[in-house]
Amino acid sequence: MRGPAAPTSPGPWDPRSEAPPRATATAVAPALGPRAPRRATADPVKALMHRHRALCERAVDPLEIAAGLEAHGVTDRTAARYRHRDVFSLAEELYARVPRGDTPPARPAPERPAPGSTAAWALAACAPGAVAALAAAGLALTGGPARAAVGVLGALGLAGALHLAVRRGPLRAAARTTPATALWTLWLLGYTVLGDGLLAQLLSGGPDGTWHLVTPGGPADGPDGGWLLDTGPPLALALTVAPAAWCARLFAVRARRRLAASRGLDAFAAGARPLLLATLAPPLALLAGLLALTGFDPGALALGALLLLARLLAAHGLPEPAAHALAAAGAVLALAPALVLAARLPGCAFLETPVRALADGWGPAALPAVVCGAAALALLAHATSALSRASAHATAR
Repeated sequence: MRGPAAPTSPGPWDPRSEAPPRATATAVAPALGPRAPRRATADPVKALMHRHRALCERAVDPLEIAAGLEAHGVTDRTAARYRHRDVFSLAEELYARVPRGDTPPARPAPERPAPGSTAAWALAACAPGAVAALAAAGLALTGGPARAAVGVLGALGLAGALHLAVRRGPLRAAARTTPATALWTLWLLGYTVLGDGLLAQLLSGGPDGTWHLVTPGGPADGPDGGWLLDTGPPLALALTVAPAAWCARLFAVRARRRLAASRGLDAFAAGARPLLLATLAPPLALLAGLLALTGFDPGALALGALLLLARLLAAHGLPEPAAHALAAAGAVLALAPALVLAARLPGCAFLETPVRALADGWGPAALPAVVCGAAALALLAHATSALSRASAHATAR
């Protein structure tokens, strides 16, 4: 039997070259050591920390991290998967583990109130009431062209005072108010002055081209049947701005304290809901009392509730629902007179049927009461849920 052919390389053939290099593998293996067994992740918080690192780096305290986690859908049940009893405990660990030494913040820190800032926004909140009172006094003491001039100047001054009141302090919106929202707000306020008289004139076949002023606590300054301009509701609404601002401030402070003391999102929400209702009650009660002195107007009361809820939501970073509610109410109040006018066209008399039925049964003032009341109730239902979340109070305002 012949052996295998000799290799072409120099040197004799060695049968041991056919064997696998076991000795070499055995010699190298001890040098590398045994392979470490693969283990599961022992730190479940680490992945969450990397996912929300920007939030943790810019947070000024654990409460802001808890609010941010809640806004991203992390609940107490989710926190249990990270071996924590609630979101607040999880936020405290993230705040402690993420370094913030030399890391630049992702966004500028909120401005701290300067000395005297409280007095500044308090004076700004009192400005609408002062301007409205001066305008009402001027309208009551003047007549003819002077009264018209006082009315125009009073309207412009009141608009400027309202703009000043909502640009600072607790009523300041977290985001810039859109021009459409401002226009709808001014239209709703203007409707309290001329809307009921305009609607009554349109339903009776007018307007007849004349208008008569109704001053707070006094009768109309002209014969019956004229177009009435009621200054009582805007005066009451303007005087309520300052109490509303103080109640909004108390709501922000108390909600922040309750957030610091709470140990769960459900516990905080349960305490924030009655706090919201307690915030709305004093200014609305004051508004109802002021309206009772000048002839109670349910539409103005409903409008006051709608505007207060809208500013609270905007001040806590939720301007979209407020803008939608104001736009819906304003659009309906603008559509009602338009339907009455369109009903005068041949074959279109049916268009004014719902408006006329409501006005004949309850008076022209029932329209703004129903419209603004429905919008306020819808906004209250949303605010009860939205303002009871920790993410709405992440930063003191």
